[in-house]
Amino acid sequence: MIITWILVATALVALGVLVYIAARNRANQIGMDGAISMIRSIDIEAFRNLVDPAEEAFLRCTLSPKEFRAIKRERAWAAFAYVRCAGRAAVLFARAGQAAQRSSDPHIAESGMHIAHRALRLRLYSLQAGIRLLGQAILPSASNRPPSSLIDEYERTAETLLRLGRLADSQRAGLTQHF
Repeated sequence: MIITWILVATALVALGVLVYIAARNRANQIGMDGAISMIRSIDIEAFRNLVDPAEEAFLRCTLSPKEFRAIKRERAWAAFAYVRCAGRAAVLFARAGQAAQRSSDPHIAESGMHIAHRALRLRLYSLQAGIRLLGQAILPSASNRPPSSLIDEYERTAETLLRLGRLADSQRAGLTQHF
């Protein structure tokens, strides 16, 4: 009898966990507009400035070593914040790409596949850059290798997503004209 109650309790807990996960995933659904607004919220030029080796060289020449380390640490933390945003954006881009893959239009579905693949690469690059930037924040005397692959991948993914948004908009406009 006790074993039965334990099994029932375990089943109820498992059901509760599944309901929670389903509700959380449903609440986290984001459309194309949300992904595009995420693109616009990240100032890629400011991030590029934070990781620019020429800017670092200028600061190294003009500041005392103690001031340089403090500034480099602050810049690394700021760049890390950008990388975290890019990582979150990658997740949103992947969701938008997966949603586009379910489209009946083959061009939209193919673009969705490209976005999902690019988003995965962007997420991996953001993890790699985040680890490097954390190292620089902790040890500011470490050399600064700019995460150019992250910046390039972010820009390519954003461009592909914007093209998909325009394609989806033109398809919706075509559907409304026919009705």
